[in-house]
Amino acid sequence: MRGFGYRWRRPAGFAALALTLLTAGFLVRPVLVPENRSAPPVLSAVEIGFSQDMSAHHEQALIMVQRLDSGVDPTVRQLSQQIADTQRMEIGTLQGWLRLANASPDSKHPMAWMNSPGAHEHSMATMTSTNGTTMPGMATQSELDALARAHGKDAEILFLQLMLRHHTGGVAMAKAADALLTSGPVKEAARGMITAQSQEAGLMTILLAQRGAQPLT
Repeated sequence: MRGFGYRWRRPAGFAALALTLLTAGFLVRPVLVPENRSAPPVLSAVEIGFSQDMSAHHEQALIMVQRLDSGVDPTVRQLSQQIADTQRMEIGTLQGWLRLANASPDSKHPMAWMNSPGAHEHSMATMTSTNGTTMPGMATQSELDALARAHGKDAEILFLQLMLRHHTGGVAMAKAADALLTSGPVKEAARGMITAQSQEAGLMTILLAQRGAQPLT
């Protein structure tokens, strides 16, 4: 009977030993096997910078639409509303990505993302406004004030000129982001902006020609 009892106690002893070793393994694992629990960033520096700057760029487009005389030609008014609807929706998307990445909605250093690796193809000289503003295509405060004072045909021409220049700058920014990013939703959004704003820019060029006016330099 002694041998029989011993045979039953030996597996129990092995089980206790295994449980002890398993518990010890869990306790020493963080020391012996460091775990990398840091999650990858939700957005890259280029994606964050582009989202911040394009949001600010879009916000000025909304200001232009707000300052456009309500009595302008219905075609210009409809185009302005289309631009406002599209860019307001895109601002929401861009700001949503920034919140997801726990990033600031605004950039303290506009266009700094252009200094990221690979940005050598897009020099900062081609990405700045000729009127002294930081981002390309942006209107000055005096230009916005002039738009608010304009009426009728004068308002139509100035709005089309300012918005065309604004779109040209926005397309340049989106093309730069597209070139710097390899994949992802921000890249796809930039490509969508290139297509939509290029089409609207073409229409604005035609509307300016119909009014005997030229785009701004």
